Amino acid sequence: MAKGKFDFAIDRGGTFTDVFARLPDGREKVLKLLSHDPQNYQDAPTEGIRRVLEEETGLAFPREQPVDTSLIGWIRMGTTVATNALLERRGERTALLVTKGFKDLLHIGTQARPKLFDLVSASLRDGDGVAGGTWSDHEKAVGSLARKLGFTQVSLSSEVMPMVRVVPRGYTVCADAYLTPKIRQYLEGFTSGFRDGLKDVSVLFMQSDGGLTPMEQFCGSRAVLSGPAGGVVGYAVTSYDPAQKKPVIGFDMGGTSTDVSRYAGQFEHVFEAATAGVTLQAPQLDINTVAAGGGSRLFFRSGMFVVGPESAGAHPGPACYRKGGPLTVTDANLALGRLLPAFFPRIFGPGEDQPLSSDDTMKCFRQLTQEINDFHSTTDGSRDLADGSEPEMSVEEVAMGFIRVANEAMCRPIRALTQAKGHDTSQHVLACFGGAGGQHACAIARALGMKTVFIHKYSGVLSAYGLALADVVEEVQEPCSLQYCPGSFSELDRRVEQLTQRCTETLRGRGFSGSDITTEVFLHLRYQKTDCALMVTAAGYPGNSQSCRSGDFCSAFTERYRKEFGFTISDRPIMVDDIRVRGSGKSGIKSVTHTKRGLDVPKATTVETVDGYLETSVYLCEDLPCDHSISGPAIIIDKNSTILVEPSCVAQLTEGGDVCISVGSDPYCLLGTELNTVQLSIFSHRFMSIAEQMGRVLQRTSISTNIKERLDFSCAVFGPDGGQLKRWRKKSLGRNTIEEGDVILSNHPCAGGSHLPDLTVITPVFRRGVSGPVFFVASRGHHADIGGITPGSMPPHSTSLQQEGAVFTSFKLVTAGVFQEEAVTEALMAPAQYPDCSGTRNLHDNLSDLRAQVAANQRGSALVGELIDSYGLAVVQAYMGHIQSNAELAVRDMLKDFARRRRQKTGSLDVEAEDFMDDGTPIRLRVQVNEKEGSAVFDFTGTGTEVWGNCNAPRAITFSALIYCLRCMVGQDIPLNQGCLAPIRVIIPDGSILQPSQDAAVVGGNVLTSQRVVDVIFRAFEVCAASQGCMNNVTFGSEGSGYYETVAGGAGAGPEWNGRSGVHSHMTNTRITDPEILEKRYPVVLEQFSLRPNSGGAGKHRGGDGVIRKLLFRNKVVLSILTERRSTRPYGLHGGESGASGLNLLHRADGRVLNLGAKTTVNLEPGDVFCLYTPGGGGYGEKDERAAGNGAPVKKRRRFSETFSERGSVFEYRMAQEGV
Repeated sequence: MAKGKFDFAIDRGGTFTDVFARLPDGREKVLKLLSHDPQNYQDAPTEGIRRVLEEETGLAFPREQPVDTSLIGWIRMGTTVATNALLERRGERTALLVTKGFKDLLHIGTQARPKLFDLVSASLRDGDGVAGGTWSDHEKAVGSLARKLGFTQVSLSSEVMPMVRVVPRGYTVCADAYLTPKIRQYLEGFTSGFRDGLKDVSVLFMQSDGGLTPMEQFCGSRAVLSGPAGGVVGYAVTSYDPAQKKPVIGFDMGGTSTDVSRYAGQFEHVFEAATAGVTLQAPQLDINTVAAGGGSRLFFRSGMFVVGPESAGAHPGPACYRKGGPLTVTDANLALGRLLPAFFPRIFGPGEDQPLSSDDTMKCFRQLTQEINDFHSTTDGSRDLADGSEPEMSVEEVAMGFIRVANEAMCRPIRALTQAKGHDTSQHVLACFGGAGGQHACAIARALGMKTVFIHKYSGVLSAYGLALADVVEEVQEPCSLQYCPGSFSELDRRVEQLTQRCTETLRGRGFSGSDITTEVFLHLRYQKTDCALMVTAAGYPGNSQSCRSGDFCSAFTERYRKEFGFTISDRPIMVDDIRVRGSGKSGIKSVTHTKRGLDVPKATTVETVDGYLETSVYLCEDLPCDHSISGPAIIIDKNSTILVEPSCVAQLTEGGDVCISVGSDPYCLLGTELNTVQLSIFSHRFMSIAEQMGRVLQRTSISTNIKERLDFSCAVFGPDGGQLKRWRKKSLGRNTIEEGDVILSNHPCAGGSHLPDLTVITPVFRRGVSGPVFFVASRGHHADIGGITPGSMPPHSTSLQQEGAVFTSFKLVTAGVFQEEAVTEALMAPAQYPDCSGTRNLHDNLSDLRAQVAANQRGSALVGELIDSYGLAVVQAYMGHIQSNAELAVRDMLKDFARRRRQKTGSLDVEAEDFMDDGTPIRLRVQVNEKEGSAVFDFTGTGTEVWGNCNAPRAITFSALIYCLRCMVGQDIPLNQGCLAPIRVIIPDGSILQPSQDAAVVGGNVLTSQRVVDVIFRAFEVCAASQGCMNNVTFGSEGSGYYETVAGGAGAGPEWNGRSGVHSHMTNTRITDPEILEKRYPVVLEQFSLRPNSGGAGKHRGGDGVIRKLLFRNKVVLSILTERRSTRPYGLHGGESGASGLNLLHRADGRVLNLGAKTTVNLEPGDVFCLYTPGGGGYGEKDERAAGNGAPVKKRRRFSETFSERGSVFEYRMAQEGV
């Protein structure tokens, strides 16, 4: 700090702006004010600085005059300007320049839809920019020309983020071009409020990576997490003890959402994450946002308590804000006495001069409580969800129920964030900050097994305080394609030295001396032929004769890989994808001083806890002395937050004025087997959390690209009856005795399998004193090859099951705890006994992935055991049943609603539909709905017979398609389980394409026929027009390598939406390989990947367009294609036109053009080009129903404020895995 000057750290949030000021005499001052208050000031940070200067100097600083900067040393800011512009789509209009043939690349993106069951699948990718490839000279030439033409903002991807992978790099450069002008506009407005435009003042802005940068260098692609990054720096510096090295979880609960992150001595970064649907490839702190904040809305849906993701926002805000808002988490805390209106400012109501309203909150809660009690008293509610009616709930019980559900929703990402990387959640400190977190911290720590909660004295403004503690950071990075080996070390050393010198010179230019500058080198490393790259530092691994000068990156990489994934791949070379150098200029302030406080006499109140109302003391934090202990229950009120110390917890005031809470064990609460709707929601989260953690273990310990990187797997927990495993149990129990320590492998369609490459590993869960399994856990993974007539085990012309690979009905993979490697190896090689077939071509990966599936199941079994230890076997089994009953109730409600509307419209409750496969095989469906019961019969009588080919679909495929359709039609987030099928009776004729014989070929049924089943169901219910109805399976390879992809098409239009173009639909959602990765690893050039114009059906709402994908082959390969909708077209609905059918063309190098048909295998020569034209979606409604004077449906602006978008590595993983 300059002598005699004021220093400011300011966090400008969406609702409030927090100001931390360091005064000339060393004292500190904090201030909180509204970010938007145009009646009183134009800019909140400027107003905050003006108020501090005026109050502390006694001089006048008039608002209408620029602020005198002679007393200001430095200003540091974090801002949500970029985030809000992205969320609200209010960036600058931009133009995109990209390689010919790829103009729609960023629209298609990864081709996966963001929400699996959202039929609208609206695109959020509207940004543009100036982009190009890794050949930077082309980009620089285009950029130079653009500047000559007068463009004031030109963003080049090679400068914004020089990393391999064109799609995320393209999104990043578009976001930079879209957001940077908005940041410039804000900065111009901000500096205009100061004399001479802050010319002689050091102004730094926080970037998404947790480092500060000069105002002139602050840009859109690095600004999206500017606000929350300050909070991470704040808790990292104040909560982490380098001596004890106990890791910390940051818990920042605000008004609309909660941010969680982790710090264990180093900031944890991710280099690709999505915000508001836009993927940014830039260094970002791994901040995970869950849509559960103080303003998250409360709902009661089909017997379940639901919190968020919808938020009340700042306006109208919660019900207690006196503006007619809905019930929120804040209202629940107020109703329970955890918030005290007397200690809040009078800033609420239309005139912003009233206190919080307990009356409005209680009125709304009484109405909701009545709705809940009415639900339980109805015949349907009690019959469907419990053996008897549930006792009436009080308002307080309802409010407490929502608090507990919200807490569990916030616990899930914390569990995933820690356990995903092999960390024990309970061995962390919970650092709580943000305005709402103090009311939930004790409960969340207790639920996670944490023993300590730390709340800094500036927790209400910790993001601003973190800015004062942060360092100035300069990062440089460049792509690399070298193998990490002695032959490359000299080149790596040379490039590292160049980048380090650039970092150092930049920081010296900003006024830092050499002693204040530190640099750290990172290499982006991966094993050859894998996509799982890690950004690795060599800290703790000094260089030696067998490494780079910067450190032993090989040892650092293998150790971290082993820790995160449980193994290494010692026989594969390590590749360097990128070189990164991070330079830091030490500039953060030191720790603060503390002012002695006197003892306050506590005030008495009552607070509702899990044990009921308890007498509770209320303390003002500023009046408490150091080292004062407070036993719960108690409330500690600070100027900017309220802290609830729960029973069995003890709060201690530290010497620095912080609050440290020791969290005691939860008093045992007896829970019965009868339905409790609050516990129903909590158990739903717990069961899903078990499945998620199983998936994390499977991903960590697997080795194949399909499972580790494409996340083509699923994990599940089943009750003692086996649930959807019933067909396997029926087939297996007659032959095998299942004992503890046994694990079963199955993939046969007659045992519930889908197609053979999907291997399902099933582990029974036993309990001492109970005969037979009490639960089952299972993991299903897609194995890249299990033998058969073609590599990849996806043959286009198979006619029997044996041609598709190894078959397992009920195979003991593990017997008495011993992995049966020899036996399973023999089974995987068995297909070689059939003509033209081979055993598995990748035995090593098969065995490794099967072991990973066993490990995942072991983790699931242990977690189920822990749940039983906590609640008892009968209770856990009962709630498994209650959750299924809840899904059943949601489906029954949907069917009743459909029947009512259908009866009013036509007088009939029967619906039917028909569609055809390309070979003419019909899929027929007749549905009879019982309106009174909310049940239905789905009758597929009349469907065509089993086919001589592989489009036969096992019974399990039809049931999967049916569950998917029911979930889409329910239209709300319900647990996906077999309860959805309880109201449904399904009739499928034996010997049909939907119930073929035991040895029928089925590989196409899973990827093609399943889509037609969905189209038929949606046609019967008139939900939407047909989507492309195909997964467009493309496989090519040779003896040395192989590649498999599925390709997007057009989605069907609906009654209120256009179909999405270039997206996967319905029964698949797999991502496609980035063009640069594809060309780098395989002998192919991607010549075009764009939308197929006008392939979507016309109508009031247009169907989505398919895509054009052209592959030029550089070597000899064998190409296999397995597709549908090449002779039939995706139907339109209610007068909408059908979408275009697909087309597969081969352009030979000699000039011939061949139509390959829908299914074939062909040998290709160098220079041949495969052209894939995927189908479009059907249109909806007559064309003449369009709005007058407009050639297209009226586009409604998407309101992003209604539902908060989650983000972070945990969310990215869950979306990727759920979407497969």
